[in-house]
Amino acid sequence: MLVLEINPQNPQKRLIRRAAEILRRGGIIAYPTDTYYGIGCDILNKKAIARVYKLKRRSKHKPFSFICSDLKNISEYAQVTNYAYKTMKRLLPGPYTFILEGSRLVPKIMLTKRKTAGIRVPDHAICLAIVQELGNPILSTSATDPDGVILESLIEIEERLGHALDLIIHGGPVPSNPSSVVSLIDDNPEIIREGQGDVSIFL
Repeated sequence: MLVLEINPQNPQKRLIRRAAEILRRGGIIAYPTDTYYGIGCDILNKKAIARVYKLKRRSKHKPFSFICSDLKNISEYAQVTNYAYKTMKRLLPGPYTFILEGSRLVPKIMLTKRKTAGIRVPDHAICLAIVQELGNPILSTSATDPDGVILESLIEIEERLGHALDLIIHGGPVPSNPSSVVSLIDDNPEIIREGQGDVSIFL
């Protein structure tokens, strides 16, 4: 397992390239976001996704969210109405997960039975730079132990998950609070979970 220290304000390009290369080869990484440290892989690599499911001991019927680099990137991987676009433009990047109808580019394993997906654009330079360098979204799930307990420190992540990871990115402290989850299906906003992001505009 490789450990890279990356500057959270100004990520070093050569280190971002290294992280993206590991993802391209089917690697699993731990990386900082604006909520928790996340565990991720390339969403177009089915073997890597299967490894994350195994690591998280998660049912295949519960798809993971994924990170896009910006609104334009979201529109490639989801059906974005005018309402959804305006709403997300106001709030992203930020600590939100939006539930949208996935596009054909999204692997079936990343979609619910209703063909929806959870999509994030975190306000964190490291993960956005990795997605841009990779050229497609990365899976996003919080770093937890097999019992579902959030691992808040990099030492815990290394001790509990290091055996299953190809790369851990040290990118400084993160808030360790969940994102707010909002469904924008049919232009009918529904708050699924109230977290860090302010959801008052949906009330």
